[in-house]
Amino acid sequence: MLGKFMLALGALVASGWVACAAPLEAYGKLPQIERAEVSPSGKLIAFIATDGDGRALVIQTTQGRQQVFKGPVGALRLRNLVWAGDQHLILTFSTAKQPAFVEGPRVEYSMAEDFDFATGRLRPLIQDPAGVEASLNSVTSTPQVRMIDGKPIVFVTGEHFVSNEGRNGLFRIDLDRHSSRLISKPDDADAYDWLVDEHGEIVAEERYIDGPGRWSLRLRRSSGSWLTVERATWLTSTPGFVGVSSDGKSMLVSFGDEKTGNSWSSVALETGAWGEPTVNPSGEEAILDPRTSRVIGSQALVGDAWRYSFFDPHDAAVWRGVTKAFPGDIVTLESWSTDRRMIAVRVDSAKLGPAFFLVDLSTGYADELGAEYPDLKADDIAPRSAIAYNAADGTEISGYLTLPRGRNPHGLPLVVLPHGGPHARDEPGFDWWSQALASRGYAVLQPNFRGSDGFGWTFLSAGFGEFGRKMQTDLSDGVRYLAAQGVIDPKRVCIVGGSYGGYAALAGAAIDRGVYRCAVSVAGISDLNAMLLDDVSKEGHEGGRFWLRYIGAKGSGDPVLTRYSPASSAAQVTIPVLLIHGRDDTRVPIRQSREMAAALRRAGKPVELIELPAEDHFLSSGVTRLQMLKATVAFLEKNNPADAEPPGKAP
Repeated sequence: MLGKFMLALGALVASGWVACAAPLEAYGKLPQIERAEVSPSGKLIAFIATDGDGRALVIQTTQGRQQVFKGPVGALRLRNLVWAGDQHLILTFSTAKQPAFVEGPRVEYSMAEDFDFATGRLRPLIQDPAGVEASLNSVTSTPQVRMIDGKPIVFVTGEHFVSNEGRNGLFRIDLDRHSSRLISKPDDADAYDWLVDEHGEIVAEERYIDGPGRWSLRLRRSSGSWLTVERATWLTSTPGFVGVSSDGKSMLVSFGDEKTGNSWSSVALETGAWGEPTVNPSGEEAILDPRTSRVIGSQALVGDAWRYSFFDPHDAAVWRGVTKAFPGDIVTLESWSTDRRMIAVRVDSAKLGPAFFLVDLSTGYADELGAEYPDLKADDIAPRSAIAYNAADGTEISGYLTLPRGRNPHGLPLVVLPHGGPHARDEPGFDWWSQALASRGYAVLQPNFRGSDGFGWTFLSAGFGEFGRKMQTDLSDGVRYLAAQGVIDPKRVCIVGGSYGGYAALAGAAIDRGVYRCAVSVAGISDLNAMLLDDVSKEGHEGGRFWLRYIGAKGSGDPVLTRYSPASSAAQVTIPVLLIHGRDDTRVPIRQSREMAAALRRAGKPVELIELPAEDHFLSSGVTRLQMLKATVAFLEKNNPADAEPPGKAP
């Protein structure tokens, strides 16, 4: 009797690593808390709370954490949240809709709303100003807040119309009076961005003519006259404003240099004299002073660690003190009060997952605002480690490997999960998608293949012309590396990805064949020529030139576009394919997946297409994000089951 009991217990242990895992909902639903913005005074904290698919704006006091407001933010997709004084919150949303006065596909529009905390009213940020033919509450930049005469004034680039032609313009919004004023010249058809100083004065303007790629930079000097300080041709990676320098005497401009990579250059505001560029290969992002909006430092992911640099020693000391409170965790700055005493941070713990904290330097106490995934316990989070291997040509590829808990790390089934972009990168820390797959028994490989951002210009440019080629084999070289180490079973490998990662999944099925036994493409590209000529990325414009550079094609009609389009090689596919795509995707239109499905069906190949209603490119809806995850896991379990085995020593 005892022997039979022990046998039954052994079988239960062998299969329990999946049965005891948290439900997929715990990984796939939206984070319970998104963003955390401390008010300028440090007395209030605002964040977005989610419950299933619904989002609500929550405002609490920082002392005592008393809730003073909670209200739904509607069905629109919330993208940004910023305080304007302690009374106003500026919320930026986006939605997909048909462009005004134009035939063509739906376009993603961003809109900003002013939430008056004192009255509880929500108003459009931009309203038709006097003397302008027409304007929309459509913004093309992040709202910038300036305190002028003690009042919060917002500056934002928005769309207005001249003779039914949409143009960018800079709007000045007085929140207390609910008035909008267009302060850029309506006839500047090529102007697209402006830099405003702490006093609300325009100090610089950028212009860009997309077709020929002509870029120019103008300064507005104290006399009121304009000085053109630079004219150049930028076919891709157009320069952009970083901000006004910490001393207020110059501004910083970001350049994507073709030889050295990203760099910042200073320009004296009065004379237009250029300073020496500062090479910035890791793609630092500027940190702005919450009072003046001057650049006070930068943040960047260098290798596998976040690096923060501050010009002021006091700011640097404050940040060192904050990070020491969370040893061994990944700590990133969300926001802080004007005096830097109240600080909101995101803390990513390898054992507990990500959570938001409010740090009060006056008391030396850190208060948890909430975990992003509160239904996950420590046992539900799989270990994720940095790895590196050499591609076939010797190029070192870094990435991350997530191993399922409770399983011997030998002969595991593998999911290759390439990131989107492709000029992006996978980062250290918690990743909901890889964690969900690992919870079902799969090892998950996330390579930063050549062409990924954040590793310097040489590595980024090594991806040019490598769509479907070395960018693709960098992935399968990772499979071969893990197989040689004995970690995975090379006969049990599937590939799953979104956006560019979706293209890589399809290319793994149609081009780099013989590596994978199934493929899942989420919002992936299947027809490179159609993508090039699509309205969102036309040939002869910056977007189209970007694609041509990565694909390695000279223009539409180049045979390379057909050769490396998965839809063109559908007849060569020998593995089952799952396609998942949002109907409101304006980045990669859904017809890319529909065309791939049709090509596979014509060739008699196994394929399934799932269309996500009202979903965008970024899986912003909780319902459809979870639908994607469940469909992906069911497809993997059918075509590449993570067979139970007696667990070895848990990693």
